Amino acid sequence: MALLDEIKKENDIKKIDPSDYEKLAAEIRDFLIEHISNTGGHLASNLGVVELTMALHLSLDLPKDKIIWDVGHQSYTHKLLTGRREGFDKLRKYGGMSGFPKRSESECDCFDTGHSSTSISAGLGFVEAREISGEDYTVVSVIGDGSMTGGMAFEGLNNSSNRELKKNFIIILNDNNMSIAENVGGMSKYLNGIRTNENYLELKDKVYYRLMDSGKFGTARALRKAKSSLKNLLVGNMLFEDMGITYLGPVDGHDVNAVMKALEEAKRVNSAVIVHVLTKKGKGYSPAEKHPSRFHGTDPFDIATGMPKKVKSKPGYTDVFSTVMCKLAQDRKDVVAVTAAMPDGTGLKRFRNRFPDRFFDVGIAEAHAVTFSAGLAAGGMHPIFAVYSSFLQRAYDQLIHDVCLQNLPVTFAIDRAGLVGSDGETHQGIFDLSFLASMPNMHVIAPKNKWELADMIRYAADFGGPMAVRYPRGEAYDGLREYRAPIEFGKSELIYDDGEVCLIAVGSMVKTAEEVRDRLIKEGHKATLINARFVKPIDEGMIDIAQNGHKIIVTMEENVINGGFGERFRLLYDEKVPEDKRIKMINIALPDAYVEHGDPEILKKECGIDMASIFGRIIEEL
Repeated sequence: MALLDEIKKENDIKKIDPSDYEKLAAEIRDFLIEHISNTGGHLASNLGVVELTMALHLSLDLPKDKIIWDVGHQSYTHKLLTGRREGFDKLRKYGGMSGFPKRSESECDCFDTGHSSTSISAGLGFVEAREISGEDYTVVSVIGDGSMTGGMAFEGLNNSSNRELKKNFIIILNDNNMSIAENVGGMSKYLNGIRTNENYLELKDKVYYRLMDSGKFGTARALRKAKSSLKNLLVGNMLFEDMGITYLGPVDGHDVNAVMKALEEAKRVNSAVIVHVLTKKGKGYSPAEKHPSRFHGTDPFDIATGMPKKVKSKPGYTDVFSTVMCKLAQDRKDVVAVTAAMPDGTGLKRFRNRFPDRFFDVGIAEAHAVTFSAGLAAGGMHPIFAVYSSFLQRAYDQLIHDVCLQNLPVTFAIDRAGLVGSDGETHQGIFDLSFLASMPNMHVIAPKNKWELADMIRYAADFGGPMAVRYPRGEAYDGLREYRAPIEFGKSELIYDDGEVCLIAVGSMVKTAEEVRDRLIKEGHKATLINARFVKPIDEGMIDIAQNGHKIIVTMEENVINGGFGERFRLLYDEKVPEDKRIKMINIALPDAYVEHGDPEILKKECGIDMASIFGRIIEEL
């Protein structure tokens, strides 16, 4: 009988004989590889934390004790060990189990996560709540070395070091020398110095743990003090200790007993304590070990080769952006590229290879990336910051205060805009039109197809102020190629002018609008199609077109309704058109809600922005 069969709920792992821990770890890895090869998901990060997760579950009492997973994409083993094995058949599918911790799924998921660098702050919140309520439980925040480059992690550390706690707060630093891409910056170099200091590691292994095991070294306090002295003598400049946070490690993260021993020691520290655990991303599966970035978030793949089961046939919007960026940089010496730890995901890998002196990866630090870009622009460069829509939210203040207030020429290439699918609520790019359009001096455009994306990136790079170019994830639409009028500031594009229904669509929704128009024509109705192009400023000329011979106006966008294009167009329309001359209007947009994980086409249908749903609403109004 497989050991995994014995684990049906939280804490069942404690029934496993310690001599079988290695076998259980192998079973977990086989299970993850088999299931993720079918469903897709975050593989490399989960393979890297199997033993670490086992040690946590063996050392803690769930759900009483709390584990906060930073980002949370590495929580698959945690889900397995808390009785959610059956959920892996529909992992990240609509209506199925999330790929991230979800409080609604299990009491053992104490905090929803999805973005990085949040776990220390959240964990400290639990610690203070525990102190105030007088409860007695252990709080553990698990954060990767990549997430430690985020400013919020340092804010949490700084606040943790200043707190006088009655009980401890354990921070597991899961150090695999990777985020999604290879880590950059001073923190990475600092941790590398600790990882590789052979004098300290050798002395710690030979002396420290033997003294601890023998019980001949006195109290735990004296032992920790001695260890701190050894670290400062051999490693020097111990950042965490200097901040007032006890540091334990480095510990082999693939040795369950070693991690458990470190956790037991950490529990005896009545303050914030960091346990530095070394792991290997992708461990146990050769393709993931060799290519951890490719297996960070993977589509279904062939286990034998590691290659995707479905080969991409057409270029995606990210590929188009990648090509135009290299051409731009070749023609203009002032064009520079900025990314926040996503050179591959945003399509800047080729730019980095060709123009390394004009490429900047700032780590998982979107707020810094925006203000850094503002400084580049003020210094005479034209920075293009490529970022996922959901991650740009992390730099809201910097957009307003450092870019827009100064009207600096920074281009924001916003990838993964709209419904992105399997990663769910935390990753859907459905708020950007609303928050960007609210900012004075910000200009927002969205392309209808791959050719227009290339044109818009070039246009934005020539523009004298802040401009956001918003495009979706996945295969780039190659229809409507014959409609490629030059981009004019604040002007929309009239594609078809044919009366009765006036469809005004933004970006990715132009393709859907074309499908709606075809269906309307088949049903004997005429339809005009306008490509909005500019979300801000809105082209007032669209109002004149819409008023000319139409019975109904339909705005279409892949953004939440509140503050989106349709709502702003309606306000402008009501301002410009007298009430007695107004015609019906439907604003097609996403609801005022967070959208769960699932296939984007299913989500569009559920949210009412697919072709059939829009057609139905129009016919009902007509």
